[in-house]
Amino acid sequence: MSGLITNPAAIWLAVAPVDMRRGIDGLSMVVQQALGHAPCAGSAFVFRNRSGNRIKVVVWDGTGVWLCQRRLHKGHFLWPRVTDACFSVTFEQWQWLIAGVDWQRLSAVPDANWQV
Repeated sequence: MSGLITNPAAIWLAVAPVDMRRGIDGLSMVVQQALGHAPCAGSAFVFRNRSGNRIKVVVWDGTGVWLCQRRLHKGHFLWPRVTDACFSVTFEQWQWLIAGVDWQRLSAVPDANWQV
């Protein structure tokens, strides 16, 4: 999505890992049934494999559906550990996530309880 698909309505990370053999139809079914979203609403939906070194992105651009895949040769993508089925991230967090950076620790606002 970095440059290929710009300005989605929202970016949703599917928390549970999926089988990377799934294609557009299989992942769209996961979006509808497991995540409770409409795959053609303009949001990007990001899925990861069990080991965390691959992600797939499904996004509707108004004309058709894009399916993109990214694999890290070293390390893994840092994923949220939440109880919800999906987790929304900002475009800036997405940029850090695909770069392999711990995007959950980055914040422009300092912690209010921080002391020297």
